[in-house]
Amino acid sequence: MNFSVDHLIKVFREAVDLYHVKDDVDQVFENPYANQPEEVYFHKCWVDTVQWHLEDIIRDVNIDPVKALEIKRRIDKSNQVRTDMVEQIDEQIRNFYADVEVLDNAKLNTESPAWAIDRLSILMLKIYHMDEQANRPEIDDELRASCNGKLAVLLEQEKDLSTSIAQLLEAIKEGKVYMKVYKQMKMYNDPKLNPVLYKAKS
Repeated sequence: MNFSVDHLIKVFREAVDLYHVKDDVDQVFENPYANQPEEVYFHKCWVDTVQWHLEDIIRDVNIDPVKALEIKRRIDKSNQVRTDMVEQIDEQIRNFYADVEVLDNAKLNTESPAWAIDRLSILMLKIYHMDEQANRPEIDDELRASCNGKLAVLLEQEKDLSTSIAQLLEAIKEGKVYMKVYKQMKMYNDPKLNPVLYKAKS
């Protein structure tokens, strides 16, 4: 896998752009990176993109309550899938650097590479949609200026986050930072650990 951040951004942008060809949360997903190292990254951003639009839909004040509950269930499931993919990415990165000799004074980062990459995927969505809003033909100059100002901040965040991820990966490569992969152990989807779910069976 090419772990350059520029390459990750390219993959994420491809996922966002491909989704918006049809712009439908129920469209069939086909991964152009199937059976390649980039597969999980493209899929991760696709799931993020679908969930972004589900979050929009569920905020419709006139939405049917039954439909809203259905979408809420989809969002819950999506969050679990996203978490699983982040853990998969961390495992992939750790395996990639498995032969690195860790220095005696190596530090442990508070955030794993994959969780930073997760933030980058979401940031690509923020940039896409803020740019979309800034270019809506029907908005007034005040709103357009506000959107462009926010877009400038998001683009600065992209630069800063990209630099931070690149620095973290380089530090891992040099043995200055070591990785641990902690499972999130989410309890709300587990019928054995969520009291509402296991009490319903008793």
